[in-house]
Amino acid sequence: QVQLVESGGGSVQAGGSLRLSCAPSGRTFSTYAMGWFRQAPGKEREFVAAIARSGGTTAYADAVKGRFTISGDNAKNMVYLQMNSLRPEDTAVYYCAASMAVVAAKSSWQYDYWGQGTQVTVSS
Repeated sequence: QVQLVESGGGSVQAGGSLRLSCAPSGRTFSTYAMGWFRQAPGKEREFVAAIARSGGTTAYADAVKGRFTISGDNAKNMVYLQMNSLRPEDTAVYYCAASMAVVAAKSSWQYDYWGQGTQVTVSS
């Protein structure tokens, strides 16, 4: 069993930056492919970014490409989502997820474990 704990959410003005962190307990994150998803009020959960188990391959949603960066730190057993140039439409609850897949999975059904989520609010 893996527990994922997200942190780093908060409120920021448009154009600002936040860094989300995800700490998987029970296993090192290199055992899983890791992903970030988000869900805005009244909308379905959507893919944001993913990193392959090896850490060598990443994938991003078109909406965040060039602004967000997913990375992992083996020494700290942490996964990060660096979010720059934030926009009001990035406002959502952000979820960290772990997948037994090897690749940087983009579909929520490919993920086996989920965190509780952290709120990100971007004001204009």
